[in-house]
Amino acid sequence: MRFRRKNKFSKTILVISDIHLGAGAYINGKRNFLEDFHFDKELVEFFEFFSSGEYLNREVELIINGDFFDLLAVPFVKFYDDEFWSEEAALEKLKLIYNGHPEVMKAMDEFLKVKKKSIVYIIGNHDAEMVLPKLKDYFLKSFSQESQKNVSIFTDNEGIYIPTEGVHIKHGHEYEVAHSFPLNDSVIENKDGNKYFLPPWGSYFVTRVMNKFKAERDYINAVRPIKKFIINGLIYDPLLIIRFLLTIAYYFIMVRFISLFKRGESIKDVFMKSIQELELFQDFEQLTTQYFVSNPQVKTLIVGHTHEPIFKIREDGNIFINTGTWTKMYNMDFDKSSEGLSLTYAQIDIPVNSDYEVALNSWKGTNRLPYREFR
Repeated sequence: MRFRRKNKFSKTILVISDIHLGAGAYINGKRNFLEDFHFDKELVEFFEFFSSGEYLNREVELIINGDFFDLLAVPFVKFYDDEFWSEEAALEKLKLIYNGHPEVMKAMDEFLKVKKKSIVYIIGNHDAEMVLPKLKDYFLKSFSQESQKNVSIFTDNEGIYIPTEGVHIKHGHEYEVAHSFPLNDSVIENKDGNKYFLPPWGSYFVTRVMNKFKAERDYINAVRPIKKFIINGLIYDPLLIIRFLLTIAYYFIMVRFISLFKRGESIKDVFMKSIQELELFQDFEQLTTQYFVSNPQVKTLIVGHTHEPIFKIREDGNIFINTGTWTKMYNMDFDKSSEGLSLTYAQIDIPVNSDYEVALNSWKGTNRLPYREFR
């Protein structure tokens, strides 16, 4: 049976998202409280597994569906204020990430060296600066020459990648005004020829609000739903939550509300845009219904962004998948696991003579030791 299974599929498509590689667990001899990714070994094994064994001679397309690099969580560069969004600063941040996770980057290169293996990189909101030319060049040239032809950065302005007929893949930040940005119109150049990324308000919020509070509570960005986190926080950690809410309000008014007024927009328009930009982590299932209605040719929609793994077969037979994240999450809903360590990914197997098969899997690794490191 195993021999027959090896020859059953002509191609496998893997989709991972929201890995959030930062500058590493320690930087400059100190603990990096902004680092959310601690599964280097598991991710290396993931690359190795899908380029060996029964997958050795099979075509495997790995789709990185946004937020692989977390360029918003690397403030350890000597660039301040708007210079933080310069191409030079972004490149320094990317180099710090490479230094923080060398095994992962090497494993990606080894994956690409195996025949019939390829990688497609879709840009999300935490790695949006990958639109800058120097970052694209650094990423592509970090692979060996024989591997470079098998890796690409997807820059279609619609943000929708179609790996096979009937399957659409997008990161998902496009649904939120606070995190949305025009992929091919988000870079400006000053009179000296220096390039800058134009970040959405959500990126400013992460770097100037969330990162500061992570120094006190490193889990603050990993709790869902946000409303329950705020309510419980007001009961059990009121001083922090009150400071957090006041900081958000002050920063939003100073950075967004007033800036909209300066553009000469009406009070009504300013109010409506402000409300839209405060809507985070929208109901993807409702948005999915609208997407399938508007795109009847789509049978499977795969997103990321919210970090919540979801596999749902709808009444019409269409499939909605959220690939979740490879970072630790905490869920305050009683019907869901309180601590998320799922390491989930979507897998699409394409048989030789029939339609594709799709699943949401949880990576458990290939380690056979009777213990694992406590984190």
